[in-house]
Amino acid sequence: MNYARFITAVSAARKPSPIRAMTDLLSRAPKSVISLAAGSPNPNLFPFKTAAITVEGGKTIQFGEEMMKRALQYSPSAGIPELLSWLKQLQVKLHNPPTIHYPPSQGQMDLCVTTGSQEGLCKWYLIIVPGSCAQQLRPLGCNIMNVSSDEHGIIPDSLRETLSKWKPEDSRNPKKNTPKFLYTVPNGDNPSGNSLTSDRKRAIYELARKYDFLIIEDDPYYFLQFNKPWAPTFLSMDVDGRVIRADSFSKVLSAGLRMGFLTGPKPLIERVVLHTQVSTLHPSTFNQLMISQLLHQWGEEGFLAHVNRVIDFYRNQRDAVLAAADKWLGDLAEWHVPTGGMFLWIKIKGISDAKQLIEEKVIKKEVFMLPGNGFYVDSSAPRPYVRVSYSSVSPDQMDVAFKILAQTIKESL
Repeated sequence: MNYARFITAVSAARKPSPIRAMTDLLSRAPKSVISLAAGSPNPNLFPFKTAAITVEGGKTIQFGEEMMKRALQYSPSAGIPELLSWLKQLQVKLHNPPTIHYPPSQGQMDLCVTTGSQEGLCKWYLIIVPGSCAQQLRPLGCNIMNVSSDEHGIIPDSLRETLSKWKPEDSRNPKKNTPKFLYTVPNGDNPSGNSLTSDRKRAIYELARKYDFLIIEDDPYYFLQFNKPWAPTFLSMDVDGRVIRADSFSKVLSAGLRMGFLTGPKPLIERVVLHTQVSTLHPSTFNQLMISQLLHQWGEEGFLAHVNRVIDFYRNQRDAVLAAADKWLGDLAEWHVPTGGMFLWIKIKGISDAKQLIEEKVIKKEVFMLPGNGFYVDSSAPRPYVRVSYSSVSPDQMDVAFKILAQTIKESL
């Protein structure tokens, strides 16, 4: 893989910070080391001394005085060592990436912790060459192309048709401005709730190989998949080192702690870490230690057992929202059954502008839903779609909300 062609001149020019490198070195050094190098504040002056966090099952995570000093101090930009090690083992267990034993220069799997997966993705986008194709990049002047999808995710034939504007060899010609990466949410997609099938993933990956583009596998709902066995991930089939995978703890541990991680080829993960060195420096040390202690306390089996409890809850929520939709919207709208995540994507029949319906009528009846037009590249065009989140409302509230929506639709027809 020629990774150089995917990164901006600014990113290519970044060099490791000697200060950040020293922080990384000190994090692994024995306590006997005498350091006059780091510009870290004296932790004895921090007003926070100890903490105890009660977790599920009544166990606690203890921060004694020494642990608290570390938790409130600077830490390595890529993440604290014990959390990185645990996450790498998890990725190998779940995905078994072919690149795990590759040489670093050839795309060996690497990983860094981020302040939520969204922050990691934003940093990733900023190292990509302008002209890339991703929905979030319009403000950067990038060329964005839609690829059609259905209830089974991206349609490979649609992607193939889009790519047919170029020849495979054009990727070697910088003047051709070929697509640099495909962005996808493969499981429990927001807003549709759809998931890519294994066959489609394989077809998409082969197209990525043919036209030499990267795949951004943004998978925040990976741990909210309702049907087992789970389909193989793009990372699990990545023989070239062309997949950047974004994972998140927001849906299963905490949204407010802002903790996620990026996995991908080492030459590109290193670029993200260099960006972190000159921006946020590192994710919260306290939050990393808290999550790391919990994960080590649970072990992989304990974490996955917690994930299964989360899945059971959201599957029940999904079933409840479908029951309410069937009851009130059967003749007024259509939808596909979500295979993961926390959203139901509804197409209202006979209404061309759901935004107007929701914002001018439904909201006045104290029911909030999200108009679907905001999920399109052209967000100004009227759309008949509505996104419903079933994550936090009760079945009774779902019933009331859909009753009001149905009444409002009928009044508007």
